[in-house]
Amino acid sequence: MQKSPKSSIQIYKRLLIYVKPYRGLFLISIIGFLLYSAGQFLLVVLTKQIVNTLQTETREGMFYLPLFFSGLFVVQGFGTYLGNYYLAKVSTSVVHALRCEIFNKYTELPTAFFDSNNSGHLISRITNNVGEVTKASTDAVRTFAREGLTVLGLLFYLFYSNWMLSLVFVGITPVIVLLVKYVSKRLRMISKKIQESIGDITHITSELVTGHRIVRGYGGEDYERQRFLESSYYNRGQSLKLATTTAIHNPIMQFIIAIALSFLMYMALIFMKQASVGEFIAYLMAAILIQRPIRQLSDANSDIQKGIAAAQSLFDILDEPGEHDEGSYTVDKAKGALEFKSLSFYYEGTKEPALIDISFKVEPGQTIALVGASGGGKSTLVNLVPRFYQHKAGEILLDGVEVNTYQLVNLRKQLALVTQNVTLFNDTIANNIAYGALASASREQIIAAATDAYAMEFITKLEHGLDTEIGENGVKLSGGQRQRLALARALLKDAPVLILDEATSALDTASERYIQKALQKVMSNRTTLVIAHRLSTIEKADLILVMELGRIVERGTHKELIEKNGAYARLHHIQFEKDTENTPKTFDAAQVMI
Repeated sequence: MQKSPKSSIQIYKRLLIYVKPYRGLFLISIIGFLLYSAGQFLLVVLTKQIVNTLQTETREGMFYLPLFFSGLFVVQGFGTYLGNYYLAKVSTSVVHALRCEIFNKYTELPTAFFDSNNSGHLISRITNNVGEVTKASTDAVRTFAREGLTVLGLLFYLFYSNWMLSLVFVGITPVIVLLVKYVSKRLRMISKKIQESIGDITHITSELVTGHRIVRGYGGEDYERQRFLESSYYNRGQSLKLATTTAIHNPIMQFIIAIALSFLMYMALIFMKQASVGEFIAYLMAAILIQRPIRQLSDANSDIQKGIAAAQSLFDILDEPGEHDEGSYTVDKAKGALEFKSLSFYYEGTKEPALIDISFKVEPGQTIALVGASGGGKSTLVNLVPRFYQHKAGEILLDGVEVNTYQLVNLRKQLALVTQNVTLFNDTIANNIAYGALASASREQIIAAATDAYAMEFITKLEHGLDTEIGENGVKLSGGQRQRLALARALLKDAPVLILDEATSALDTASERYIQKALQKVMSNRTTLVIAHRLSTIEKADLILVMELGRIVERGTHKELIEKNGAYARLHHIQFEKDTENTPKTFDAAQVMI
């Protein structure tokens, strides 16, 4: 369903909600700006008084006027400090609140959302876009408060002095409104493109940083440089358009105001013949002073339009529905019986089914292996169990209860997941094992889990042991070591259902021996779904399912399937034939197929 576009006013009103909790501080800043604006107004009045005093013979009170003049600037300075300081406190608080809210929303969004959105754009929204939003919600408000109050004060003086002449400013108002309206629309459009281009730049940079080994190994430096150059060049072009629009807008605005001022001066010379010199000079001074705050208000409008464009992208994220969870059923610890009944599944936006009429049953403690060519639906099937994606056709039952009926957090508490691409965090080994909900685990429990996963063999050799920092995604560890930490994490969780998604496919023979020993510990007394890459690892499975194009084409034990001499037997024959030829496993043809 397409979202209806919201007006700038609606977006800005929603944006100002984030300022509301800090309205006390905001009020203090407004008082400060009021003092500053009053200073501008009083400066005109004081100038009038000084000129008129100089024209009197006695010049009574002239010695006090310099004191008033100095005091005026002290008051203005104090007001500026109050306004800027307290608005800065509001500004930093709004940045903090918005960033936290966006990040928290990211933790709630479904897997499908991340599949369909560029990671660079998502990162850019929480870094660049929040900054633009803050300018609109606080910095621009500061200008509107300070300069807006100044304009009102000076207009009051102009109308008080001579309301008929001052109507000249009212005459140019429609022209200024039309100009601001056109420029605002253009600024918003260009700002949106700039923010998207920053997302592209962030994404390309992120891919280079995380994949630098592949980039260098395959000579992709020139390609990546060109990608970045094009993205940065586009950003430069849009930024120049923004600068051009602003640069043209300001002189036009000044020109309109200058014409109005010139006409005002001309009229003043004709119609203010009866006014004193002080009144005449003060009136012209107020008219001249008013152009600066009007120009500043125009500049602030530019920040507001950029902020509105950025705010729209943030509100789009905040308005995204989180993971669907209407389940209320909870259990302390499931037994682990799994059953799939007539399960079919389509990925969003695709016409071809990823799974077709899948049905099988797993008793508690059994091991079920899924094998077959890539694209067969193995990973899709196991991703439906923890509800990373929502199934609509068919059923998945855990202990006889549909998984959609479970409270989502409770359902995932019953599952432990170990994948081929292990995710580790830039933290200590201990914190990576006892991650998330496992953070309360004792040191003894962490050591026990690491020991059972055969990880303590390499951890004890590290200088800081369990307190060793392992770098981003465990970059300081080997593939086998990282995999053993993932298994230790699964052991520490002690969930009744274990999902192994090609957990040994990328390992060398020595590492695989350790992992196989660890797997025996992990799989013991647990219901296990194994996506098998190497058929030798699943020969003892209670049931093997061969999947092709989303269907189960064969099922049975290893012995039964070999005797059947079907798809499984062919895969087995190809893989073990290659093994006997001592072909390096990295280039094993069967590994490409399975």
